[in-house]
Amino acid sequence: MKIKKYNNVKNISGNKLKELRKEANMSQQDLAEKLQLEGVDLTSKEISKIENNNRLVQDFELFAFAKIFKVSADEFNVVI
Repeated sequence: MKIKKYNNVKNISGNKLKELRKEANMSQQDLAEKLQLEGVDLTSKEISKIENNNRLVQDFELFAFAKIFKVSADEFNVVI
């Protein structure tokens, strides 16, 4: 059985992503552009879905977020 939601959300990292992005005074489009430089092709719309817990996050995307914000990937492991 595949689990596609946990506590009715699709990821547990969206809130932290939004927090880090806002602390960096970065728009979703800015983040999308930085991700493209890392080889991760996400649109601002997909980033919005992640931040609103409506899209699953791939492991390579999570590591790219961590690299861009200079934090450990563990920072995104937030308990709901």
